[in-house]
Amino acid sequence: MSTYRENTKKINIGGRIIGGGEPIAIQSMTNTKTEDVKNTVEQIHRLEEAGCEIIRCTVPTIEAAAAIKEIKNQIHIPLVADIHFDYKMAIAAIENGADKIRINPGNIGSQDRIKAVIDAAKERNIPIRVGVNSGSLEKPLIEKYGGVTAEGIVESALDKVHIIEDLGYDNLVISIKSSDVMMCVKAHELLAGKTDYPLHVGITEAGTVMSGSIKSAIGLGLILDKGIGDTIRVSLTGDPVEEIKAARQILRTLGLRKGGIEVVSCPTCGRTQIDLIKLAGEVETLVSGYPLDIKVAVMGCVVNGPGEAKEADLGIAGGIGEGLLIKKGEIIRKVPEAELLSSLKYELDNWK
Repeated sequence: MSTYRENTKKINIGGRIIGGGEPIAIQSMTNTKTEDVKNTVEQIHRLEEAGCEIIRCTVPTIEAAAAIKEIKNQIHIPLVADIHFDYKMAIAAIENGADKIRINPGNIGSQDRIKAVIDAAKERNIPIRVGVNSGSLEKPLIEKYGGVTAEGIVESALDKVHIIEDLGYDNLVISIKSSDVMMCVKAHELLAGKTDYPLHVGITEAGTVMSGSIKSAIGLGLILDKGIGDTIRVSLTGDPVEEIKAARQILRTLGLRKGGIEVVSCPTCGRTQIDLIKLAGEVETLVSGYPLDIKVAVMGCVVNGPGEAKEADLGIAGGIGEGLLIKKGEIIRKVPEAELLSSLKYELDNWK
């Protein structure tokens, strides 16, 4: 039985194809001033290393639009220009090489202004992401549905899509977001039955790294597990690199992304005889640089550690001043506590 995402239109974003069953792409957004090319590029490079596949930058000024060209020359992933109100910024961003633009046609203004943006995108075959948030839902739709609802969000998004379609353009991606997790889930279920455009999925204004990751994991998990969603962003208040980490973990947990090392660790208890919290963090940092599709276990004691690490490909279990190195369920050697991390690194470097 095919899923919604297998039957969406394929859209080319600067060489990255989304939709039509292609792997779900991970996005983030810079929080630097786009005009500050140096810092913006440095942040994008960090995001690329973390696994970001599409990046979005805000374009509120003509200087920011001009910076798009410089930024594009120094990065390796597609760049999306985020436009809020000024149609001139959208046109300028396209002219400076943006791979996609994100707009809400309702915020752009008159039909002539919308047409000018569409014509510029059409000339270069640049995709447009039509974005609608629950916080900006139009008053008539709030009145029609008795408040902000999933039905209203979907109707608003499709109204915007029809505006662009009526101007003869269908190189589109749709994004509908809400900070209300279950409303967001329902809206995506409704929208998936009404369009074949690829969907960019996220929980908007999710919150801090901890609370936002939890909300996003629940919301994105429910949506993605229904076969809906072609590209995602985890929106967090913090370093955007954390968004990529959370997104990768969500996709891997759902079985939608392979590759990269999965770290499992015990929650600590009274038997723990090493600084497991510190060690688990160090292991997570260490393994991020390896393109291996394996599981690594970090256990806090030598009593249950070896047994609990049996399902992992590699594992370490700490004791008093020493620990065990475990490989495919078998203890391969005992090492001093101070050498646990370096011993694990040696095994990863020589993994076959």
